[in-house]
Amino acid sequence: MPLNLYVMEVSPPNRAVLLCIKALELDVNMKPINLVAQEQLKPEFVKINPQHTLPTLEDDGFVIWDSHAICGYLVNKFATDDSLYPKDPQKRAVVDQRLHFDSGVLFPRLVDITFPLFVLKCGEIPEEKRKRVFDAYEFLEKFLGDSDYLAGNLFTIADMCCIATVSSLEEALRVPADDYPKVKAWIQRCRDNLPGYNEANQAGLDIFKGAVDGVLTK
Repeated sequence: MPLNLYVMEVSPPNRAVLLCIKALELDVNMKPINLVAQEQLKPEFVKINPQHTLPTLEDDGFVIWDSHAICGYLVNKFATDDSLYPKDPQKRAVVDQRLHFDSGVLFPRLVDITFPLFVLKCGEIPEEKRKRVFDAYEFLEKFLGDSDYLAGNLFTIADMCCIATVSSLEEALRVPADDYPKVKAWIQRCRDNLPGYNEANQAGLDIFKGAVDGVLTK
């Protein structure tokens, strides 16, 4: 049975899973869901995911959602080695910490900006919210240290999840990482080295950026 991925490619968590799929060279049946049209609330989708969130993965009757959980599952099941999600307890713990940083710090700060823009039509990003993103960049700068990637010198699913969020903050929401040279270099490294970056992340990011440009007034 093929893997089914219910997805809306414009959102960062969905793009993170697409990056993982590219790295693993998996054949996945893509099932686009239009959140604007509230397709996620259709009974057939709520039946498989009561939280009706995207992305959602279906694997021969097994269903899992949350991009971080999906990436871990895919690597555990399909990877030929453990470079993307190390089996060593300490190395895996570092990757997990970075994943939790994305879900607990980076992505909530992105949502804190995008919800007022798209739902409340505020038209601008308050300076205090930009400052909170800069604070997150400062943490990433420290995480990187002397390493090429967030959990060492090889890219992992932590980089895939975090770059999907950070590229959205930096490119689309105009919160630049120019004052954080290690973060800036890491962003470029991800662009250059993550398999299928342009198709898996940049394509959806460009759509997201266009949507932001349509509502951001200054």
